[in-house]
Amino acid sequence: MRSELAELVDILSLEQIELNLFRGTSPTEGWQRVYGGQVLGQALVAASRTVDGDNRSAHSLHGYFLRPGDTSQPILYSVDRIRDGRSFTTRRVVAIQNGVAIFSMSASFQVHETGLSHADAMPDVPPPENCEPMMHLLSDEAGGKRSWPIDMRSVEPVARDQKPTPQPPVQHTWVRTVGEPPDDLRLNQCVLAYASDMTLLDTSYRPHGVDWTAGNFQVASLDHAMWFHRPFQLDDWLLYAQDSPNSGGGRGFSRGTFFSRSGELIASVAQEGLIRLHAN
Repeated sequence: MRSELAELVDILSLEQIELNLFRGTSPTEGWQRVYGGQVLGQALVAASRTVDGDNRSAHSLHGYFLRPGDTSQPILYSVDRIRDGRSFTTRRVVAIQNGVAIFSMSASFQVHETGLSHADAMPDVPPPENCEPMMHLLSDEAGGKRSWPIDMRSVEPVARDQKPTPQPPVQHTWVRTVGEPPDDLRLNQCVLAYASDMTLLDTSYRPHGVDWTAGNFQVASLDHAMWFHRPFQLDDWLLYAQDSPNSGGGRGFSRGTFFSRSGELIASVAQEGLIRLHAN
């Protein structure tokens, strides 16, 4: 396992300090505040740790980002065991820092079963080998150099060294871990939740030609929903197809779907975020 991925797995390996209570930490380099995908992933880990048996995995999560997180302070995750049924298990998680909630999430787990099945087809896009790596862009966005556990390659890259121009509210990004992840479906789901927040909100302001580094532009995730459709491993490329059907009122709404390289629909995502443009 590459060191970057090992670091992510370590971040997701929460310390249990009491029944239904877990503690997580954050990387201190790069981000000015806790990355939203980290809180998503850690909250899903906390919920998963309270689900018995290996025959259940998450099928959906719905979370709200309430306050920015402080990277220098630990985060406590309190899990409420709402229901344990024969087919479904429901959990509520609240992330707490300095005595106040910074994130809340509901998650549902289901026993693995077969049933009626259909799925959208994967978009026809260039393969990841023909696409531009995004690691240097993400390092710049985080506010400095750092190693990333997720390899991302953009089908429609935006030149960050030029003034942005309006683009269609669509983007496709190939993603995979930089090393082989553990053979654990629940952990792979947590890593995918971590990755799902990286580029999704960007899609909502692509049509407006806004420079995200401008001092008068405020960007933050507000809520995040995710549905897991089929088992997967993140050691091979997944295509993250994203679009934004609406923005307004200082908010942008974006949707995403993950496909395996073979074309199988893996997961779906929806997010609304703050995209507030202040007067100069």
